[in-house]
Amino acid sequence: MASFRFLIHPERLAIARLEPRSALPEWARGAFVSSTRTPGELSIVCAQRNVPSQVVQEREKLGLFIEGTVSMTAVGIIAALSRALADEKVPIFVIATYDTDWILVDAQRFEATRAALESLGHTVSGEPPAL
Repeated sequence: MASFRFLIHPERLAIARLEPRSALPEWARGAFVSSTRTPGELSIVCAQRNVPSQVVQEREKLGLFIEGTVSMTAVGIIAALSRALADEKVPIFVIATYDTDWILVDAQRFEATRAALESLGHTVSGEPPAL
């Protein structure tokens, strides 16, 4: 596997869950927003400061993404990253975009995340955003 440079998104993120027929809420905005609708739910990832407290959510997530474009024909990248992070007991939430892959991790597990990625020969640039 090639080595990658991971950048850290400058906002703390939340992963929110709404009912499947919910409209996309106005608070789902910011520099990074991902929404996925399935028959069973509407999941939204965005800046945690935007998510109302009454919404079901997981907070204090850091978003790390691979700098540049990852070919859609690349094989095994997420599998290798997942294995290294699982070995360090780091739960992940993965989002793939057209150009790249994002890994969301608990802020409190950042140092373990950095160590796991660097053990594979990757670099992690930047520091987690402050609370």
